[in-house]
Amino acid sequence: MTQTIAPRVRTLVLLLLAAACALLAGAAPASAHAALTGSDPRQGAVVDKAPAQVSLTFSESVSMDDDSLRVLDPKGKRVDDGRPSGTDGTTYSVKLHAGLPDGTYTVAYQVVSADSHPVAGAYTFSVGAPSETSVSVSGQAAGGGFVGGLYGVGRYVSYAAFAVLVGGAAFVLACWPRGSGVRVVQRFVVSGWLALTAATLLLLLLRGSYTGSGKAADIFDLSLLGEVLQTKAGAALVSRLLLLAAAALFIAVLFGAYDKREDEEKRDLTFGLAVGGSVVAAGLAATWAMSEHASVGLQAGLAMPVDVVHLIAVATWLGGLTALLVALYRGPADTPVPALAVRRFSRVAFASVVALVATGTYQSWRQLGSWTAFTDTRYGQLLLLKIGLVAVLVGIAYFSRRWTAQLAKAVPAVAGQRKKERVAASDGRGNDRAKAPEKTRASGKTGASETTAAAAKTGSAGKSGAAAKTGTAEKTAAAAKTGSTEKDEAAGKTSGAGKASGAGKGSGGSKRAAQLARQRAAVDNARQKRQRDSDPHRFGLRRSVLAEAGVAVVLLAVTTLLTQTEPGRTEEEAKAAGAASAATAAPSTGAVTLDMPFDTGGQNGKGVVRVELDPARVGANDLHLYVERPDGTAFDIPEVKVALTQKAKDIGPLPVAPDHITTGHWSASQVQIPMAGDWEVAVTVRTSDIDQVTLSKNAQIG
Repeated sequence: MTQTIAPRVRTLVLLLLAAACALLAGAAPASAHAALTGSDPRQGAVVDKAPAQVSLTFSESVSMDDDSLRVLDPKGKRVDDGRPSGTDGTTYSVKLHAGLPDGTYTVAYQVVSADSHPVAGAYTFSVGAPSETSVSVSGQAAGGGFVGGLYGVGRYVSYAAFAVLVGGAAFVLACWPRGSGVRVVQRFVVSGWLALTAATLLLLLLRGSYTGSGKAADIFDLSLLGEVLQTKAGAALVSRLLLLAAAALFIAVLFGAYDKREDEEKRDLTFGLAVGGSVVAAGLAATWAMSEHASVGLQAGLAMPVDVVHLIAVATWLGGLTALLVALYRGPADTPVPALAVRRFSRVAFASVVALVATGTYQSWRQLGSWTAFTDTRYGQLLLLKIGLVAVLVGIAYFSRRWTAQLAKAVPAVAGQRKKERVAASDGRGNDRAKAPEKTRASGKTGASETTAAAAKTGSAGKSGAAAKTGTAEKTAAAAKTGSTEKDEAAGKTSGAGKASGAGKGSGGSKRAAQLARQRAAVDNARQKRQRDSDPHRFGLRRSVLAEAGVAVVLLAVTTLLTQTEPGRTEEEAKAAGAASAATAAPSTGAVTLDMPFDTGGQNGKGVVRVELDPARVGANDLHLYVERPDGTAFDIPEVKVALTQKAKDIGPLPVAPDHITTGHWSASQVQIPMAGDWEVAVTVRTSDIDQVTLSKNAQIG
């Protein structure tokens, strides 16, 4: 059974890891958590003379250096003084050089938001009239490229390793104290510590390049590393490393002194380890809470402890679930996970889910702010996906609880059967030991009888010889002595050889016994493993826990994406602020009015043409044309035509054919003006079959 399960397990794990990697790889660069809500000059504006400074307003405070805010001329040369300053908490400005010529200027910014995520962008404005520019505003995204992808992987590994470390330790302390002596569980928790330490060091090295140039060559720049250590994110990463040192001591005690104590003694140490471990886990979770979403925005003082509870609940649930999975699949056959441990974890997981739902509801309200943000923002869409995955996970956990209950009922019967097998095996070994002494005693008696009989025969023969041949007694005695001496020497040699042979046989026998003991242990272990795996309740529990762990892998990937996505509340506030800024910059009454007197030279050939463009902006406009006599009364003329031209860009003339509305009034709607700048408005007036004139004036289109 295990031979068919193992390939399926590996295949499923690889598929789930591939899904998680696809989610991470398909993620866009870290979205701006501080959104640009306003600027002066505004985007696309055309001003009459060069401003003294450029100001940007963000939705939250940001950190800047000398290169964070740059203004470039049409040739790509910097025209700012390189010293951005903050006028208030969210508005930042940089002074421009005096006497800037007309043309299109590019404003590029790259800052770090208060929640530690990079923010970058660019826009243009023009002085006098738009012009060609060599500066590209595309590709102005922070946190992308190879470094950004590597940083995202590091974040995912750090979240997963935190769950493994905290959840695995909690599973041992709260659910299965004897698991502290199981090698596979020890390796699982230690691997979480190693992965979290390595990921934290990687993030610390990548941080400078991630928020700056994005170049791989800057990863090992010590000057950038020094700057990172002075930031909030850098301090959080260093604090995490210090807390991991304390976590290493906790692990050493958990798998060292704690494992060696008896069950009664473990109870006294469990409380101390639980308190110390909780403090370390809360400290590790705080390194995320104090440097990311929870640290800025609405109710930050409440949001940070809520985020700590949320992270610990996730780690206890998902990490403990993975520890249970490892113990079920890789644990030794002689130390299977007991049903009591599974029931305990079920209760711990339920409490974790309750805490997760409560804290997650608060965080959702805080980050979204409205129901429409669930569908209208990327953060809301990812959050819906996360909620769906949690629901699936809870549904699978329901089946795990059912398998746990059935396993608990089946354990007493299985334990009784194993006890009977052990008693029968011990009785068989006792009978074998009892038969061996009887055989030895029988063999001893047989040997003694044979020796006595031989001695009696030899004695009687000797006496008869002595009586018959008295004269040869001395010769016989000498011969007997000589023979006795030779026999003694031979016997001595034979005895020595026998002892040596016995020693050799004894050494070979001990090696053979050890080999047989190892073989018997392997056979017993295989038998116990077959009995364990053949249990249908345990097999069902293993499958359901594996499914839970698989969904948890994808859930962690979605959570990682959420942490680097702009919150829905911030995105909607930025949209509202941008709309308000646009409305302020271009009021609905901002129409352009052009009055042009005309004289065609014929009868009734004098008058005034008034042209109105509303709202005089790029895109669709309404055009109204009025014709009046010199005394101000409206009158009709045979024909009127309008054309728009931008000579600086060699655009046009763009003809406009207005419709006659009433006496002296013509109109055209949806007149498209493709770009901002100084446009020439030409009007051709015909007062008779041969009398006409063309007039023109310039209008500034924003």
